[in-house]
Amino acid sequence: MRYLLCLLFCLMAGVAQAAPAGKAYLSIIIDDLGQSSERDSRTLALPGPVTMAIMPDTPHATDFARQAHKAGKTVILHMPMDPATGPYAWHPGIPIEELARRLDSALLKVPYAAGINNHMGSRMTAQREPMAWLMGELQRRHLFFVDSRTSAATVAAAEAQAQGLAHVSRDVFLDDVRTTEAIGAQLQQGIAVARKQGSAVLIGHPYPQTLEVLARELPRLESQGVILLDLPQMIAERGNQAMPAHGRHGRYSNR
Repeated sequence: MRYLLCLLFCLMAGVAQAAPAGKAYLSIIIDDLGQSSERDSRTLALPGPVTMAIMPDTPHATDFARQAHKAGKTVILHMPMDPATGPYAWHPGIPIEELARRLDSALLKVPYAAGINNHMGSRMTAQREPMAWLMGELQRRHLFFVDSRTSAATVAAAEAQAQGLAHVSRDVFLDDVRTTEAIGAQLQQGIAVARKQGSAVLIGHPYPQTLEVLARELPRLESQGVILLDLPQMIAERGNQAMPAHGRHGRYSNR
């Protein structure tokens, strides 16, 4: 609830405006957390408002969610979706009642979650009926949604927009190639996107190379005219509008 109030306050206070001249807004999400205490701790130590996306079917999910929340980080549920497997995973054809049960169970494993994003999900996020149900359910729970955009066929963000659910979509993946050189280049691409369209949402993973690059580069962002926002601030900044790569005139192309 406090994140909902934060979003409303930001909107009323006029935060959701274009970036000031020479400024660009960036948000960074680290996925797949909860598997390794060492990598979780390194991720938590990153400077600034980096979002922690925690998988429910990991050994440290609950403890790390509490730890991250106590440290003042935004926590989100990294919800497994087809082709992901496991007891919480959503698959096409599963009845809504079972999807609801799996969502309930996953949220219990990741306390303090302010929203969710999809883990994998290239098949599942293309399913309009369950995505429409999910967005209504998140609205009821006062949670937001991040479309990881693991597939160009996703309708998830479009359904969130249609229902007025607070959401954003990913712009750049940081670490499809796991070298510091490639990850550094992707971070610079994200900064370029943010400068062009005012904001960018980046997703990475707790790989040693990713954490090395972010630990080195995040403290330098401000001197480059880049402002790191947490997800509630980014949602307020974007005002539920689709970015140019995801649609036209602020509307998602897969609507």
